[in-house]
Amino acid sequence: MMQYSMTELVFHGDAPKGSYAQADIRVVFTHDGSSTETDGFYAGDGVYKVRFLPEHSGEYEYVVTGEISASGSFIAEPHDDAHHGIVRAEGTHLRYTDGTLCVPFGTTVYALLHQPDELIEETLESLRRSPFDKIRLCVFPKDYDYNKNDPDYYPFERTADGWDVHRPDFRFWDRAERYLERLFDMGYQVDLILFHPYDRWGFSKFGHEDDLVYLDYLLRRLSAYPNIWWSMANEYDLCFDKTLDDWYDIESFIASRDIYHHLLSDHHCIVPWDHAREHTTHASLQTSRFERIAEYRRRWSKPVLIDECCYEGDLPHMWGSITGQEMTARFWKTITQGGYC
Repeated sequence: MMQYSMTELVFHGDAPKGSYAQADIRVVFTHDGSSTETDGFYAGDGVYKVRFLPEHSGEYEYVVTGEISASGSFIAEPHDDAHHGIVRAEGTHLRYTDGTLCVPFGTTVYALLHQPDELIEETLESLRRSPFDKIRLCVFPKDYDYNKNDPDYYPFERTADGWDVHRPDFRFWDRAERYLERLFDMGYQVDLILFHPYDRWGFSKFGHEDDLVYLDYLLRRLSAYPNIWWSMANEYDLCFDKTLDDWYDIESFIASRDIYHHLLSDHHCIVPWDHAREHTTHASLQTSRFERIAEYRRRWSKPVLIDECCYEGDLPHMWGSITGQEMTARFWKTITQGGYC
């Protein structure tokens, strides 16, 4: 076990009698007189897991209550050169917990987790050879040009009326985590997109209560990973079944349940998110107004990321047909003004 590296504790017991997504398993970790409280999760087949990110080296004691009663301790060894901790905002810049500056070069593979294994392996090999070190991808499958396949697994079990958020499909989560861990081992920061509008399966039409149950389970499973960022949505303003108050509630919910305070933002299509909001850590923009980046930095006093600046390629769409020279110019314009692209 190591500082800045996720620690996982595994316990066995009977399945929860109620919601599988909101199983009653609570853990208190104590280190050097300071305590941290978090929730574990049910992983299926009588297995409960607790995940924790030690941000300090030394001995930790833990007490588990709820469906499982247990206690113990472990030693977190000091971090090595491969582990720097969580990336957080520091003024208009990004910095790891150990003080190392983070300068991400990003790309997107929105539907990565919903492809056949062979295509994911091919994509990971392409990413391994690329200069990128940040990737944006979606939890839910995407229905859009070039993404028309039905995944083998979905985040929740189907019902006659749609989806049961209280019954996660553990096959989906286990598989997704295997690929997330591969990306982490490759040095990628993963900007995980929690909602999006390009959906024929009904995930974007969840009621608000179901949204929060889903987020609760996701945060229990993933928030102890050091390389995660939270993107509330890709093009949140096209999710017409959610009100602005819904988004504000989602933002508050994530901020209150994520004890590690990962980076958190929201991405727009037409109506920009209010990046001055307290829990929004950085601006996540879709824009071609690169000349305004310095203005945005002054306005919000937060890091500015141009998370969608179009793509180099030969697609029959404006967003996927810029030249390599133009892509280079857009990165250059962003970075020379103190932003990230």
